[in-house]
Amino acid sequence: MVGEVISGRYELEELLGSGGMSSVFLARDRLLDRHVALKVLHARYSDDDEHVARFRREARTVARLSHPHIVTVIDRGVDEGRQFIVFEYVQGENLKELVRRSGPLPAQRAVALGLAVAEGLAFAHAQGLVHRDVKPQNILLNEEGEVKVTDFGIARSLDVDRGLTQAGTVLGTSEYISPEQASGGVVTPATDVYSLGVVLWELLTGVVPFSGDSFMAVALRHVNEQPPRLLDVRPDAPPRLAAAVDRALAKSPADRLPSMQAFAQELRLCLDDLDSEQTAVGMPLPPLA
Repeated sequence: MVGEVISGRYELEELLGSGGMSSVFLARDRLLDRHVALKVLHARYSDDDEHVARFRREARTVARLSHPHIVTVIDRGVDEGRQFIVFEYVQGENLKELVRRSGPLPAQRAVALGLAVAEGLAFAHAQGLVHRDVKPQNILLNEEGEVKVTDFGIARSLDVDRGLTQAGTVLGTSEYISPEQASGGVVTPATDVYSLGVVLWELLTGVVPFSGDSFMAVALRHVNEQPPRLLDVRPDAPPRLAAAVDRALAKSPADRLPSMQAFAQELRLCLDDLDSEQTAVGMPLPPLA
């Protein structure tokens, strides 16, 4: 498809990634002479009403979310039977690539990234939407260091169930899936709190708390096993931060932080503490009397 022009406007230049449902291309918007990210539903799903509805719903979902830490939808359409969505192009890397490149992050850096994600997700929750697939691959970092949450493809409305995946169906990514998601239970904002807790755990340690040979093996570990305490893996982590991450990873949604907004507030306080410590370390000694 590289080289094709979609809808007479978007020239596909490079395949950026491909998943089970769609592919994402770097494209040039000929009309506005700028780069965009263009997501195309795989051709095998073009006649599948459920996949088409989910794809269209993603465009409508993200179009409602105007926030500095959420990728912006620019356009949506159909070209010769191919469903597509156009997003702002975020040039940089995702957080998975960042961790692979640099290993565990300094606590201050990890908290600042987590806070930006929490603020974006808290806004989405306030609009009645749960992401359901929070993972480092869906958190983009542009060249200016700004965080953008993307891929609301399996997001679920909190108040409208018609046409959406119901309890009993498991969607998500195994390494970051919440216990209730893994067991086909009810999805709430606490689901995203758990997944962001896993992301922070990975940013701070360089690894995920649970791994395995298959989706189901990892998902069952989220359901049945307690994750290692963050301080056991990252002993130099600030205790308050470690406590927040450990609480986010509680098996029961009721035992986690009460909302994504509360998680953001706790991360903000952790960051304030770290900033204060950094300032204190860098302060010159007072002059001798």
